[in-house]
This record gives sequence, C-alpha cells and structure tokens, in this order.
Amino acid sequence: MFGMGKNKGDKKQAEPAKAAAPVAPGVASAMPAPLKRGPMEGMMQDWPLTVDKIITHAYLNHGHQEIVTRTVEGPIVRSTYADLYRRSRQVSNALIADGVQKGDRIATLAWNTTRHIETWYGTMCIGAVLHTLNPRLFPEQIAWIINHAEDTHVFYDITFHPIVEAIKDKVPSVKHWIVLTDAAHKPQSAMTNLRTFEEYIAGKSTDVVWGDFDENTACGLCYTSGTTGDPKGVLYSHRSNVLHTLIGMQYDAIGIGARDTVLPVVPMFHANAWGIAFSAPAVGAKLVLPGAKMDGESIYELLDGEKVSFTAAVPTVWLMLLQYLEATGKKLPILTKVVIGGSAVPERILRAFEENYEVEVIHAWGMTEMSPLGSLGSMTSPVVAKDRETVVRYKLKQGRVPFGVEMKVVDDNGRELPRDGKSAGHLVVRGPAVAKAYFKNAGGQILDKDGFFDTGDVANLCELGYMQITDRAKDVIKSGGEWISSIDIENFAVGHPSVANAAAIGLPHPKWDERPLLIVQLKPGATATKEEILNFLNGKIAKWWMPDDVAFVDNIPLGATGKINKLALRETFKAYTLPTIQAAE
Repeated sequence: MFGMGKNKGDKKQAEPAKAAAPVAPGVASAMPAPLKRGPMEGMMQDWPLTVDKIITHAYLNHGHQEIVTRTVEGPIVRSTYADLYRRSRQVSNALIADGVQKGDRIATLAWNTTRHIETWYGTMCIGAVLHTLNPRLFPEQIAWIINHAEDTHVFYDITFHPIVEAIKDKVPSVKHWIVLTDAAHKPQSAMTNLRTFEEYIAGKSTDVVWGDFDENTACGLCYTSGTTGDPKGVLYSHRSNVLHTLIGMQYDAIGIGARDTVLPVVPMFHANAWGIAFSAPAVGAKLVLPGAKMDGESIYELLDGEKVSFTAAVPTVWLMLLQYLEATGKKLPILTKVVIGGSAVPERILRAFEENYEVEVIHAWGMTEMSPLGSLGSMTSPVVAKDRETVVRYKLKQGRVPFGVEMKVVDDNGRELPRDGKSAGHLVVRGPAVAKAYFKNAGGQILDKDGFFDTGDVANLCELGYMQITDRAKDVIKSGGEWISSIDIENFAVGHPSVANAAAIGLPHPKWDERPLLIVQLKPGATATKEEILNFLNGKIAKWWMPDDVAFVDNIPLGATGKINKLALRETFKAYTLPTIQAAE
C-alpha cells in the first residue's frame, strides 16, 4: 500500500533510549552541565561617537566645500571645510597651551561666524566643554551663568564688548578673554588679559590629538532661558551630539545633503543651531553663516547671492523677510525648504512661503533638553493625498518624531492618553539625545520611573503620529475647569492683516477661574479696534475661548530665544480688570 514500503534512504527506526548508568555516591557525573545561554555579542569595531569624527570627515571628503560668513566687521569672507579643520586644530593647541584640561568649560558669546565654529570644534575635539552663552540675556544673568559653569575662557564678538566690560570683574573663574576679530578691529579696553582671536591662534601647530576620550565625555553646555527660576545647564555628550546629528540627517527631519547650501539663521547659542553646526559638515553641505545682521534685506542678500536651498530660524525672522519681499517684489528662486521652530508657525507665514514663493515649510518643535530636535512636520502619503486645506492643518501641527525620539502624552497621573488628535495632556519624551539631569544636578530628579522627561508642554497626538502643542503647561488658560489654548488664539489673531504680533494670557475671574486677555501689537501705520479683532476671531475658535478683552500695546516683549515673554506680560497686566468682571459687579 501507498506509504508502507521502505526505501534505501529511510532512517532506521529509533531504538529505545538506554538508561543512564548509576553514578556512585561522591563521584562527579561525566555528563557536561547544560550551557547557560545569554546574549551573543556582535563582532564589530568599536568606533567612539565623538564629534571630531564629524569635522575630520568633512575635511577628508568635502575639504573644498565653501563656508561663507558675513563677518561682524562687515565684509563677506570665504573659507572651506579644510580651513575650518586646520584652524580648529590651532584653537585646540592654543587652549592646551593655556593649560585647558578635559572637562574645562570654554564659553562663547558670539554670532554664527567662521571664527565661532572654529572655536566650537577646537574646544570640543580635545575633550573640553563648549559653553554657548546667550547674548540676549541681561548682563547679570550672563555673569550668573558663567559663574555657575565656572568658565575659564570667554570667546566673544566685538558686538558684545560692552557686555564683557560690564561683567569682567564679576566672573572670577574667567582667566582669558579672546575677542573674535583681528588686530585692526580690537576694541579699546584696559583689560590686560584680552587677546584677539587671530593673535591667539597665530603660529600654533595643527598637530594635535583629537578624540582620545570616551564617547560619553561631556561636549557642550547650553543653559535654558530661565523664565522660571535660575537658568539650568544642559550638558551634551559627544555620543548624544553625534546621534542627534544622525537623527537630524534623516530625510523627514532636517534632511540636508552635499548638494545643499545651508543658511542657519538660528544662532549657535540656541542648542547648536538646531544641530546644523554638526549636520552641515557631516554631509558636506555648503555653509552660509549670517553673522549679526538678521534683518529681512540682509537675510535675502545671502539667500539670493549664495543660492541657499535650505534655511532655518524662528518665525519673527521670517516675518521680517516676508515683509521685505512684499515691499520689494523680490522672489526666492533657489530656496526650496525652510524649517521654522522656536514657537508656533502662524498660518499666514506658512501660506506666504508655500503659496507665494513655492518654498516648503517644515514646522519643527524641540527644546534645549532635547539637543533640540523633537518633531518635524514632514508630510506622510496619507496626508499629502488630502485636499490643500487639510494638508495645511497638518502642517500647522508640530509634526512627527524622527527615529531616535520617543514621545507620548499622559494625564496628571501618568497614564498614557489615546492618539486620537483630541486628548490633550502632558507631553513627555525620551531618547539618546534627551537630558537625564541638569548640570550640577540643578532641579534634582527630572525623569519619571520609565525614563521620560516632562517637556512642560500640553499636547495631543493623532493616529498618524502628528503632535500638536496646545500650550505650555504654565501658559494654558484654565476656564470653568476646561483648558483654553493661548497658542491657537494667538495664531488666529496674527492672521489679521493689521496685527504684527499677539499674545493671550489668562487673568483671574471670580466665576470662571481665568479668562483670556488678548494683547495685540499692530503693524506700523495700521489700525484696528477691539471689535474688529474679535469679529475676525469669530468662527475660528470656540465661542467660550473668545477673549474677554483686547489690549493694544506698542511692543510685545520677547524672551532671550525670541519667544513671547508671558512672564513680563503677566506682570504688566496683573492689575488689569476684565470688562466681564466689571459687568458682573
């Protein structure tokens, strides 16, 4: 019968297993003990993730690529990645000659220029810590930060010499002041320990050892703006900076390449120019550095003259550029992509770039504690297939996380909320470029039991992975037990043709706990009434979100990072009485 016959290849029927021979008491068994299996290690090279690898790669593979700088002194100068490599090594040797050791903090008070980025790599590559100071802070705050960091050197642009003169006697740890210029532009000063940058590196060798340390070695230090309490230092490692560079190089993140010409308008003292100070050399992109001039005409000159394809900055910069373009009728024929972050992108800026100038807008979100990239508004296939108005709504969200960032939204008890695009809660993150503590442990424990960092933002996530911030936790307006998004009110208000800037804050209310006050700064020469502003908002926001009043001011104060300073506004309007309260009395 079928299946019953035997072939030559058939195996013999298995014999019954023989019983094991008995082992005499006290005699070890001849049978080997079963192996305990653990994870098998890979057999790949140990290649430490240190930032000297970035600039060395640029030197070896893109050495002739241009770096263009609008100098603080005025002229536009040109150099290359090969020049950057050599001069950074001279900086390293100058620092070593001063006795700088691994872990010493070296500060910069400077714009985006070639000399700044030479100081940047020259410091980091020998294991010292590059500490970027924000010149937009008050001198007293800068002095406090220098003292907290215990900086030994300060490299600064001539623009900031008045700040240096004001604080030089208040920062005892600083032994060396280096002004980022040449002898011809050295400022007048009685300081005996002041040298120019060119004097400082003159004659120094380019022969120096870079990267002879662990990848977890501290690399950069950047302090938060300190809107609540003292500023806190975020201490980046070489590993975190290299991994953040790889995160930013993803197509759906910064996504630049060797054929790009990149203009980082965002300053290097804003979390490494959003990583571009690393990612541009890593891919060999032409780098254009704007120096101190941030007005619309100066930015346009670089965009047009250097054929810039990619740029990044906060909304206030792009508002100035758009006003210049509208006034002159000029176009942006080469620019293809602009990343806008720091604060929410107003819809009129997004539409102007995309619909009037055919420039793609990528809305980005992040923070100093995240190195800083957290999410970027690149579009997915399901979104781009939708109608234009739907696409715009997604573009106005803060975007999706790149690989390397984990994100979720939780309630007050830490329970994860659904990704339905509606459930708002505390936005928490973790990843290899997210801080686990602040410098000198300021602020204590900052991670939850699962290692997530609370960003302080209130947000929601949708099923397609897009995140939308509805407010800062400290700025959200709590009315009748519900949350009102100050950001949404502000963004719609800025869409009014007469409004230059707008801010919404919550003021105390006896019945509703808080109600919104809208503060408006009009464009020069423009006029508008309270009724006109409120009518413009009608239908764009929920009726119960409608501001109880509109106050007009000459200027809305901005903080050190270009964001609206709501702390100052709350102080200004702390005695303001809403008309709804007056009517109820």
